[in-house]
Amino acid sequence: MPFVNIGGITLHHRNFKANGDARPVVFINSLGTDFRIWDEVVSDLNADMPLLVYDKRGHGLSDIGGISSIDDHVDDLSGLIDHFGLTDVVLCGLSVGGLIAQGFYARRPDIVEGLILCDTAHKIGTADSWNTRIATVESKGIQAIADAVLKLWFTPAFHTDRIAELDGYWNMMTRQAVAGYVGTCAAVRDADFTEVAQAIAVPTLCVVGDQDGSTPPDLVRWLAELIPGARFEIIRDAGHIPCVEQPGALTALIREFLASLPQRKQIHG
Repeated sequence: MPFVNIGGITLHHRNFKANGDARPVVFINSLGTDFRIWDEVVSDLNADMPLLVYDKRGHGLSDIGGISSIDDHVDDLSGLIDHFGLTDVVLCGLSVGGLIAQGFYARRPDIVEGLILCDTAHKIGTADSWNTRIATVESKGIQAIADAVLKLWFTPAFHTDRIAELDGYWNMMTRQAVAGYVGTCAAVRDADFTEVAQAIAVPTLCVVGDQDGSTPPDLVRWLAELIPGARFEIIRDAGHIPCVEQPGALTALIREFLASLPQRKQIHG
């Protein structure tokens, strides 16, 4: 079933099983999107490894719920992973999804064997910038900021050459629930995983689009420098959402990273 109740919150998801003993990869989407941003990546990887995608609380078809911190999203992810009995997972989080991945690692490092942190950081934005965004959305709606945000999400070439897709992602963003959007904005505003990043002890890949306007390459590089032994990669001709703009390049990096991991610590039947 595509819906499951986790701690009183109904989450929309897709769970793709696979043969063999490959590690499961869990994808966590960005602010203002749903799990369809991963469609092309999942299509490429499907059947080679177990995959889980879901709409985080307040987004897509999942419940809005009450969102007060990143911990609320971590609660949902933790319950979802337990529901499917996943272990030895690799978390792939984009933007706020990367914060959720770091928060999950801090709570349950024993079941995480790798992190792929896309277009994210240990701390994103300032309190003033998030408070301004929250106030605008609460008074005028998500439509009031959508055009400006999409300029950060996608490159000028995407805006010029892929207009129908651009319209679709504008629709996706503006149709999110305002309460879920602003609640997650506040959660990002208050999150600081600087100390968590410095304590990460699993292989980590930090990836960023070369034209990301939301979490620029230098910010993501800073995250990679905080994490012991982390690898840093830039995807050319991509903005904040490489899984949409350059899915082939991101998938290749994911495959290479997974292949570089040591043999699984344990195999679960």
